[in-house]
Amino acid sequence: MYKSEKKAALALVAVLATPLAAQAADFSLSVYGGYQTAPHSSVSGNDGVDTFDFTTGWEGKSFDMPPYYGVRGTYWVSETFGWIADFTHSKVYADEDDMADNGFSTLEFTDGLNNLTVGPIWRWPGAWDKFTPYASVSAGIIIPHVEVTTDNTDTLEYQIAGPTIALVLGASYELNDRWDLFTEYKGSYSQLDVDLDGGGNLESDIITNALNFGVTYKF
Repeated sequence: MYKSEKKAALALVAVLATPLAAQAADFSLSVYGGYQTAPHSSVSGNDGVDTFDFTTGWEGKSFDMPPYYGVRGTYWVSETFGWIADFTHSKVYADEDDMADNGFSTLEFTDGLNNLTVGPIWRWPGAWDKFTPYASVSAGIIIPHVEVTTDNTDTLEYQIAGPTIALVLGASYELNDRWDLFTEYKGSYSQLDVDLDGGGNLESDIITNALNFGVTYKF
């Protein structure tokens, strides 16, 4: 495991462990998957020799290995307000024609943009019988697996690459005292600034949109 992965895992554990220890009855753990896409964005920088500045389309390929998924811990301070720590393994692949036209043989983040965020969450229990709508906004960092290949660089590594923010709008359905099902929209905005082998760098602001389905266990 890379050092940045270890740091991200430790950070997530630390954030989740604090509220869990404080009051386990108000803590829940969710896992989710779904369908994730990303619109076009600009890509700029240099590969150590040549500069580039172009716009590319991105594909999410949510169900290709490794698949899109997420893990979220929630500490409910009250019946209607809480805090989340959320890790999402989102991913993007640049359009093949855009890559070829600009000297890239690989431009992707397929082992994840890896968004790690924390922030507040609100819910409205009883609003729709057993369905509970909720909303959250969170901010944090991205730890992408950078996969960039040109004639002058072959970069394949995890990096801490910049800030990210996320918005979640969803609804959960209570199965029983311990389990909920949920569906939601999750959007994220990430500012990538990654280093390339050979002395270059690459920048891109990437937006992802996802329709998630998941399950929650309430402690």
